Amino acid sequence: MTNDCRLCPMKTKATSMLSDCSLDQLSNNHLELKLQKGDAIIKQGTYSTNVTFLRSGIAKIHLAGPYNEQIVKIAKAPCYLGLPTTFGSKINQYSVTAVSDVEVCYIDLTVFQTILDENKTFTQELIQEFCRNELESFHRCANRTQKMIRGNMADALLDFADNIFKSDSFNLPLSQTEFANLVDTSRESVSRVLSEFEKDGILKITGRKIDILNKKSLVLVSQNG
Repeated sequence: MTNDCRLCPMKTKATSMLSDCSLDQLSNNHLELKLQKGDAIIKQGTYSTNVTFLRSGIAKIHLAGPYNEQIVKIAKAPCYLGLPTTFGSKINQYSVTAVSDVEVCYIDLTVFQTILDENKTFTQELIQEFCRNELESFHRCANRTQKMIRGNMADALLDFADNIFKSDSFNLPLSQTEFANLVDTSRESVSRVLSEFEKDGILKITGRKIDILNKKSLVLVSQNG
């Protein structure tokens, strides 16, 4: 990891718009940590005192519901985490946990606020990212409640392939229980549908390794729900 934010190769689109002066402010006012799979990045119910930036790796965003914990989203670096909580209620409304080894930067909140005030293009891009994420959440919520299990699982697998790993061959970063939580079903249903996908020649499964053999068919399952 580099302490110089100007030299960091893992900038978001918004951060790339900052001046060298603002990047120097970030460099001098953040703490970098390497965390292992399973480590907490943000804990629900705790006071939010920093802006959290996921520099590398993958994490799950999850929150405690009235009966069970719910995985809401899988986040891939580089991205900011918990900004709605940080600037909204000050109390973390959800947890973020590493599902791979990760690198995280915790940025001083006051300094980040100053950078927001002084950099219009940076702030505008963050707002646009908020809007994109909110629309994505709306679509995901509609899909979860209206699609059948096969459609929701196809959506999740396509998201891993197209957005998280950028490859049709990847190691599933979640256990079957966690994957079931992500798509709102049981572990037994996940196991059954994965077996069906493999029998139909859509997937090849070796342990946690997923190879998408027939992406067109997987997209059709997603579209038909």
